[in-house]
Amino acid sequence: MLRRPLLALAVLAAPFAAQAQPQEIAVYTARHYDTDAVLYDAFTRATGIRVRTIQADADQLVARIRSEGANSPADVFITVDATRLARAEQAGILQPYALPTVDARIPAALRDPNGQWFGITMRGRVIMYDKQAGRPDSLSRYEDLADPRFRGQVCVRASNHPYNVALATSMLAADGEAATEAWARGVAANLARPPQGGDRDQFRALPSGQCRVAISNTYYLGHVGNSERPEDRALFERIGVIFPNQGAGDRGTHVNVSGAGLVRTAPNTAAARRFLEFLVSDQAQEILAQGNMEYPAATGAPMHPLLRAMGEFRPDSIEALRDPARATQALQIMQRAGWR
Repeated sequence: MLRRPLLALAVLAAPFAAQAQPQEIAVYTARHYDTDAVLYDAFTRATGIRVRTIQADADQLVARIRSEGANSPADVFITVDATRLARAEQAGILQPYALPTVDARIPAALRDPNGQWFGITMRGRVIMYDKQAGRPDSLSRYEDLADPRFRGQVCVRASNHPYNVALATSMLAADGEAATEAWARGVAANLARPPQGGDRDQFRALPSGQCRVAISNTYYLGHVGNSERPEDRALFERIGVIFPNQGAGDRGTHVNVSGAGLVRTAPNTAAARRFLEFLVSDQAQEILAQGNMEYPAATGAPMHPLLRAMGEFRPDSIEALRDPARATQALQIMQRAGWR
């Protein structure tokens, strides 16, 4: 449980002693959260190293780093979604971060085996339901969502959103092409309405009975629960969460990760590595998790009480998401199956 305000966290020195001479690193990031500004400020206060950010879409950032070449000021690359991180690796813009501290704190399932990037936070992609209507029977795996008994009962956003592409990619790796297409066809047949809106719109449709189950990322529900609006907090209390594929021997719940890597042409490598080490510290992980309702990637790092209230879960490995070609195939399968 959080024991101190976020702003107080930003001024803690922690074990990162300030350097005598001010330095600066450039972080190219596809994240756009106020919490991240608190994180950067905390790092600067702890080390004396300033953080300059360049924000854009992940693919745009990769293209920019490539076009800047050896003269790129980019030191660290941060984005959401393991497939985008893998694309950055394949584009040749990253180098091994070579930090035992990172590898000791971040589970192997959340790290690139080539050591070029690692997860810093997670969001579980889960199944939600209305507690007042009761938990649906025999619904414990993603595969169950294709069962005809859920005909006209499923709410989910469009197939081409990266969250759904990543989920289908993980299923493609686990179940194979034929089974994944059958699953996507079943989900499309079970939709309560044409895909529309974002993740919040899916679970907001549950109490009205527009759908029986919804697919959403946990952090959206966490933000609703942390809202100052009483109606939002009431909705949080009403929504139940199923973490799929948790049975013995099953693969675990699919997670969407934010991750970081060291840019190959980084002009400030030593300072950038200090920043990467800072990202896996309890201080940084608490700022990220408490401020943005994400699960910490580092083992044993503090978790927000509202996320803890949803329940604990075992995450699936992100290994399947390291192949961008598989992600392209997964999207083609969903669209061929009629999931628009």
